[in-house]
Amino acid sequence: MPLVELPARFGLVVRRARMSVGLSQEGLAAAAGLDRTYISSLERGKRNPTLITQERIAAALGRPLSTLVAEAEGLS
Repeated sequence: MPLVELPARFGLVVRRARMSVGLSQEGLAAAAGLDRTYISSLERGKRNPTLITQERIAAALGRPLSTLVAEAEGLS
């Protein structure tokens, strides 16, 4: 699995999870304490979030971080 593609796959997983719980980018950003533009960039694979940021996003989505990462790895 090329590591360069991992941020794009993680962003796709975040987008799918966000949509499945009915959150807008703005809603997810507010719940995670982040800016909406950051969520937008992350979902497009333009950001490589820190572990702390990943955990904040996972918590805001109500999912374990390990689940999001496993889903991203499974997209390879």
